[in-house]
Amino acid sequence: MAAQESRKKSPPLRRDARRNRDLLVAAAQELFAERGINVPLDEIAKRAGVGNATLYRRFPTRGDLVEAVFHGDLTAVMAAGERARAADDAWGALTAYLEGVCALIARDRGVSDLMTTGIEGAPTLDAIHVHNHATLSTLMRRAVADGELRTDVAPEDLLFALSALGGSLPAVERVRPGSWRRPLALLLDGFRATAQRPLPEPALSAEETRHVHRELGGEPPTP
Repeated sequence: MAAQESRKKSPPLRRDARRNRDLLVAAAQELFAERGINVPLDEIAKRAGVGNATLYRRFPTRGDLVEAVFHGDLTAVMAAGERARAADDAWGALTAYLEGVCALIARDRGVSDLMTTGIEGAPTLDAIHVHNHATLSTLMRRAVADGELRTDVAPEDLLFALSALGGSLPAVERVRPGSWRRPLALLLDGFRATAQRPLPEPALSAEETRHVHRELGGEPPTP
């Protein structure tokens, strides 16, 4: 009899767990977008209307929560990268891909933070960094062969410039929606073959670029 009563009570508990998870993801999505991914986790629990213990039971680490909030967006970026790689016009595909990424960054400060911050326990984030670098490398190599991209730049040059621009995109979007397209267009024009002039320094290495990103984004606080 007790076992039957336990089975009857299980579905409501599962529904409650799902409801709490959905509330936490929604609250995290709002706060990450407003204030970035380093927002204290107890503030997320408070906005969701649940206790800290419930948050840590559903999401033991910040990386788990980041994965739940941004998995869809990051997966969409990788799909966009695949479409860009398959396009015939490498320069057009590169600019369209970056416009799409910047549009996502502009509407969500949390996404902007993700471009420069390393977080343990978020496998989709790790995957997007690798995939994004491969997409840029492929398209840039093809654009050079097409005579559209200057010959003396590396993917790290573009990543560095984009990380510097990306930090301002959410603020620019709030002031005047869509106006971030102007600085992006100016940035990309500097990579065109027609703009080529001797550069004063060599490109940062991949390892140096990772160090710069860590300096820009910092490390998330310990929960």
